Amino acid sequence: MTLTTLDPATALVVIDLQNGVLAIPKAHPNEQIVANAAALADAFRHHGLPVVLVRVAGGSAGRTEQPPRAGQGELPAGWADLIPELNQQPSDHEIVKRAWGAFHETDLHEHLTGLGVTQLVLAGVSTSIGVETTARHAYEHGYNVTLAVDAMTDSAADAHEHTVTRIFPRLGETGTTEEIIELLGTIRP
Repeated sequence: MTLTTLDPATALVVIDLQNGVLAIPKAHPNEQIVANAAALADAFRHHGLPVVLVRVAGGSAGRTEQPPRAGQGELPAGWADLIPELNQQPSDHEIVKRAWGAFHETDLHEHLTGLGVTQLVLAGVSTSIGVETTARHAYEHGYNVTLAVDAMTDSAADAHEHTVTRIFPRLGETGTTEEIIELLGTIRP
C-alpha cells in the first residue's frame, strides 16, 4: 500500500452498497466493509468534502456467456436501496447506474467537474467489477485515484486479490480506511 497524499478537492465515491448487492455472498464479511465505508463517508462529510453514493438498478442489455444470477428477473422491492449505515445526507450526490461503472451514462463526471474535484477515493462492491470499472474510468478521465481496499470486497477472494494487487496499483494508490481518514486531516484548501 502506497498512499501518499489527498488533493484538497477529493471526493468519496461508494459503489453499490445496497440491500440486494450485499445479500449476495462475499469474500469478506459485509459488516467490516460497511463499517469502513460508513466511516469514510462520515469523515468526508466532516471535512466538507463531497460524498457520492452509487447504486445499480438493472444491467446493460448486451449478451454475455455467463447468465445473470438465478432468480434475477424482476428485482424485489428494496433491492436497489442504499444501506442505512451509509447515513445518506441531503448533501450527498446519488448516482443510479445500469452498467458496471459509475461513469457510464450518468452525470458523475459532470458533477465532479462542477465541484472542481481532482481526486477520487473509491470504496464498495464488487472490487473486480463495479469498483474496478469505475476506477478505470476515473483514471481515464484524469482523476487521481485512491482505493480504500479495506472498504471493498468481491464475490470471489481471488478476483478481489487480483484487482487489488495487479490492477489498482496501475490506476492509483491503495490504502486503508484509517490511512485515508488520517490524510483527510492534512488537506488544506
